[in-house]
Amino acid sequence: MIRQAASPAGPGTAGARHKGARRAVVVALWVLLPLVLILAVGVGPTHIAPDDVLRIVGRGIVDLIGGQGGSLPGGGDPLDPAATIVLLVRVPRAILTALCGAALALAGATFQAIFRNPLADPYILGASSGAALGAAAAIVLGLPGTLLARLGLPVAAFAGGIAAVSLAYLLARRAGGGSSLSLLLSGVVVGTWTSSLLSLLIYFSGRFLAQIVFWLMGGFGGATWRSIASVVPYLLAGVVMILTRSKELNALTMGDDAAMGLGVDAERTRRWLVAGATLLTAACVSVSGPVGFVGLVVPHLARLLVGANHWSLLPAAAGIGAVLMVVADTVARTVLAPSELPIGIVTALVGGPFFLWLLARRGRSLGFGGGSE
Repeated sequence: MIRQAASPAGPGTAGARHKGARRAVVVALWVLLPLVLILAVGVGPTHIAPDDVLRIVGRGIVDLIGGQGGSLPGGGDPLDPAATIVLLVRVPRAILTALCGAALALAGATFQAIFRNPLADPYILGASSGAALGAAAAIVLGLPGTLLARLGLPVAAFAGGIAAVSLAYLLARRAGGGSSLSLLLSGVVVGTWTSSLLSLLIYFSGRFLAQIVFWLMGGFGGATWRSIASVVPYLLAGVVMILTRSKELNALTMGDDAAMGLGVDAERTRRWLVAGATLLTAACVSVSGPVGFVGLVVPHLARLLVGANHWSLLPAAAGIGAVLMVVADTVARTVLAPSELPIGIVTALVGGPFFLWLLARRGRSLGFGGGSE
């Protein structure tokens, strides 16, 4: 019997249309990002028109390529106040904000798939509390002339986040062979323990109390070209580690048994993905402090737009995270100008109600393959 050819309106055509629509959404998000960046750079106490932003940035790039950067990173006229504001303050801040927004969203989507839990976020394994402990130790114990003082706050925070997640993984290996459940429980224990140590350190912090509390609220006020250079290697490594395992990530959402039936080494893949997501999280926390709700909410928003296939979900989540973080940071630094609101407050005020709305709208459909709801 001759099989009838698929009609133009058949399932194959519909699947192709859906795939094309998902690609269009991802492309649109990444086209939107530079537009948002240009507008964000222009907004502030000193308003700079978008065409002036483009002119200054373009001139800076040309000068940098030609080796005529002068005293400003990226070039420009040191006597031009607008060039100073754009190239030294707003552009590095906007770039770092976008990088961290994309990285936290990517890490959140990865952890939610690994644990098959819609409430998982980038800080689930103690990366946030560990980084906060490292940063607080650097602030309180970083006496002049010590190694801790020379390394600086970002390095101490990064080391604390990596150490906390490594400890959680070692405990999971001893307790349950590195399964997703044992890793999740170990992360909760390590996070609680490091949070207790952080509270103890804050209690004895004395004159450093305000500095520690402000850092814990999250913010990009200290963004520089140097801070961007310090986190880019870790962010690139984490992105590559996750994106090269997107197909395996789809398999993990169906459970370990189903993944192994598809030829995926569940434990090895999980270990690789946890390492990549932890690199992203620790790098971001080291330069901005903990910024909540981005890694929790954005992956769900991405699923509404492109579905649950991680091949399109991961780049969509990264694009949404970058755009939303830049918008949130712009609000944080302008709504109470000249004072600056910590960005963690903005993301919590917006992200909390949005997630409750999302939960009420979709209910149990937020779950993953029968995982924890």
